Order: sequence, then C-alpha cells, then structure tokens
Amino acid sequence: MDDYQTETTSARTPGRVIVPVILAGGSGTRLWPLSRKQKPKQFLELTSQHSLFQETLLRSAGLSRVAAPMIVGSEPHRFLISEQLEAIGIEPDCIVLEPEGRDTAPAVAIAAQQVANRHGPDAIALVMPADHAVNDVDAFRAAVESAMDVGETGEIVTFGIKPTRPETGYGYVRCLPTNGRAARTVDAFVEKPDVEIAETYVADDATYWNSGMFLFRADRMLDDLETLEPDLMQNARRALINAEVDGAFLRLDALAFKACRSVSIDYAVMERTDRIALMPLDAGWDDVGAWTYLDRLPADDDQGNRTRGDVQVLNAHDNIVHSTKRLVALSGVSDLIVVETADAVLIAHKHDAQSVKQLVKQLEQLERPEVEHRQRVYRPWGFYESVAYGARFQTKRICVKPGAKLSLQMHHHRAEHWIIVQGTAIVTRNTESFMLSENESTYIPIGSTHRLENPGNIPLELIEVRSGTYLGEDDIVRFDDVYGRAGGETPPTAEPAQEPVEVEAAAQQPVAVAPA
Repeated sequence: MDDYQTETTSARTPGRVIVPVILAGGSGTRLWPLSRKQKPKQFLELTSQHSLFQETLLRSAGLSRVAAPMIVGSEPHRFLISEQLEAIGIEPDCIVLEPEGRDTAPAVAIAAQQVANRHGPDAIALVMPADHAVNDVDAFRAAVESAMDVGETGEIVTFGIKPTRPETGYGYVRCLPTNGRAARTVDAFVEKPDVEIAETYVADDATYWNSGMFLFRADRMLDDLETLEPDLMQNARRALINAEVDGAFLRLDALAFKACRSVSIDYAVMERTDRIALMPLDAGWDDVGAWTYLDRLPADDDQGNRTRGDVQVLNAHDNIVHSTKRLVALSGVSDLIVVETADAVLIAHKHDAQSVKQLVKQLEQLERPEVEHRQRVYRPWGFYESVAYGARFQTKRICVKPGAKLSLQMHHHRAEHWIIVQGTAIVTRNTESFMLSENESTYIPIGSTHRLENPGNIPLELIEVRSGTYLGEDDIVRFDDVYGRAGGETPPTAEPAQEPVEVEAAAQQPVAVAPA
C-alpha cells in the first residue's frame, strides 16, 4: 500500500470542499468466522496493518480541500469507530449512529442533509463503503479530483471498475460511447447477471462494475431524494432534526429513522435520476466480499496457497488458510478455505465461498454466540478477552487504558477475583480505596460495591475470575458512571450467561455539531 497523507483542512475550508462520508455499517458475514457482528470485516486488518475502515479514511484524507470525515455507523460499533479513528489520528466531523440498518438510501439522505448543514448546499460529498480495498491510492485520488469537476455541475458521479472477470456477484453499469470527457454518460444499471452475460461484459469497454462509491453536490442529491423518495426524505429529515448529540456521536431519532423505507441508494436514486455520470476508476479496487478475495492476491508459495498465521502445508495447493492462534496443517487437499479462530473453525470449498452467509444464518437460528462475538471485545476503556468459562465461572483477561475507569457497581449473584499482571490499579471496594501493583490481587465479594481504574501511564492488565450461580451481565447495578449511565444492564440477545459481554459506554470524545 502507498504511504498516506493524513492532514485534513478545517470543517469550513473556503472554496470547493469535499466531505468524505464513510458508510461503516454492515456485518460482513461472508468472512465469518473472522468477521463477526460485534467486529465485522470493515474493522479488521485484512489487507495491511490498518483495518479496511482506516484505509478508507486515510486514502480520502490526502484529497485537496478535504473536510473532516463524516461516519455513518451503527450503535453497537460506536466503540470500534472511535477507537480506530483515534488510532490513526483522524478527528471526525461527526459520527452518525443508525438505530438499525435500513440499507444505504436513508444513510445517504441523512449524510446529504448534514453535509449541507455543515458545509453549505454546494459542498461535495464523497460516499464510500468502509469495506473496500484500493491498492493504488494516487490513482484513486486522481479519479476523485476529476469527478469533483463533474459533480460541481450538478451531476451525480458513480465510480466504475473495468471488469477483469465474469463476476456474478456484482452489479454493472453500461455507458454510452465516449464523448471526449473523462466521465462517461450512464446508459443503464444492470443487476447481477448470469455468468454468460457477465463474460460479454468483460469484453465490453462500455460496461463497468458498480463500485458503490459515488460523489455529488449535497443540494443535488437532496433534490433527487425529495422528488423520487418524498416519504423517505421526510422521515430522514425528522430523524436528523430530532437527533441527540452525545459527544462525537449523533444519535438519530429511532422512530423516524425506522419509518424510512429500507432501500439502496442505487434503487432509490441512481437508477432513476437523469443527472448521472460514471468516472472510470483503475486503482486496484476490490470489495473484499468473500474469502476468495485472497485468491486475487499473490500466492505465498509455488503451490498457489495463500496463508496467514501459523500454517504448514504438504502436497496441498490453491488453498486459502488463515490462522489466528493455533497451528493449522494441510496435507493432500486443494481449493479449500480454512479459517481458524479461538472459538470457531471454517472449512469450505472455494466454489462454495458465497454460501458462508447462509451458514451464518443457520448459526443465528441456533442462537450460537459465535455469530456475534469473538474472544477479544474492545471497549473505550480498553478490551477484555475471554480465557475460559463454564456454568459457574468465567475467566477474563482485562486491559484498561491509562486514565480510564469502569463504573462504580455491584452484583447480586457473582463474586470476582482480580490479579494484577501489569501496571497499577486503584480499587474501590465498599468504603475503602487502595492500590494494587503487579503480582498483587484482591477479592470482591457478592454484593460489594466496587470500581476499577488505571491511574498510571501504561496499560493496566489483570486476570478476572468470576464465580457464582449466575454470571449474566444483567446482574449489575451502577451507582456512579463517568459515561452518564446508572442502573442495570440488559444482556444482548442470544448471549449466554456464561459468556456475558461487558458494555461500557464511550469515553469523552470531541463535541459533535448538532444538525441545523
């Protein structure tokens, strides 16, 4: 990957302003078991040392006259979004939290309003899914700069990728003959074709993959939405007007947003507007839609295997193998996808890669927790990893950031043992407060009021052992919370009592701007 420039202009850059809008929702189920609902593929490091979400932010940060990015994500991922923004030193314009997924048209309607409110109606929005890979960042930026010239005239610009294979999982865009300008006039959008038709598109220089990235002037998109989807637009407007500001987060009005029709921006606007152009994009784009994405990367050996982690192969060829913790050894097999994580292993034929989504649905019906969560769960105060659990105990490794602290709380049914591994902890237990250092421990009896905080300059690591008749996360009463909460917790759906998920609210973030 190319090196990135991370400097951005202020939110009120004079002249032509482009606002990156990152669509960070989605579950990425075709990349299970690495991708989970709790941490889907856009937040994973699949192509570099950065996540796909971070890569999207970084490549847009080097554009000319670029404003701070706007993120549209979901409530359960707010911790991840904040954490990953902070890790790359990018401060967002705001983080819009959808109460539930309603496809892309409502998200774009919200984003277009917010861009117009914050930067003026003629500001340019660059909408990008957070889960795409782009290898040639310079080519990407050049295409966007060219598209801005077209977008300023009032056309909506979609970015098209020249097909390199007869892909049946993508939508296509057919264009009219070239007319001398960089952008092409769109003739029609084509739904996912069968393989025979897709093969003809590969040879047709007027047909492109629909990348799902597009650029527009805020007022032009709002005009089209008002004309083509008036009910959706009315509900989206109400959802934004009644939104609540919580630090960097903008929480949309739930009832109004849920009333928005669930429809893609392609169906709602792109296929129906008469003001659309296509900008060809030759930048090594890929949507990373399934494990077979790795087949399009260079092989790791002369047998065509693509491996990551602790992997050994013998007389095996053309396999995709991903190991996170344990040794994975393959012998005498070919064309397999093998993905190992701490709590699940996937084995599938390459030709069946798309069916992983159906497999995840089957697991959902069985209420398997492996659909939702991985072993490591990130929170704004740090993270925890489940080490072992059973009917009456749970062991976790907990890491607390310097200066962070958990809520003052109490449990009716469980006791806790804390053993400090690294750093220094301040422990509050009932009326006493004391410090613990490495190799020291304490016991929190059932019913005791307690709190844990890290006063030091290095991460605090500890082992927590829970024991009791009930270990569910709804067994919690909060008395004081730096994140503005009190009372108990309701555990997530299908989360078993022996593997609770600790829900800590976001730490203080830069103040967001409320909608005008």
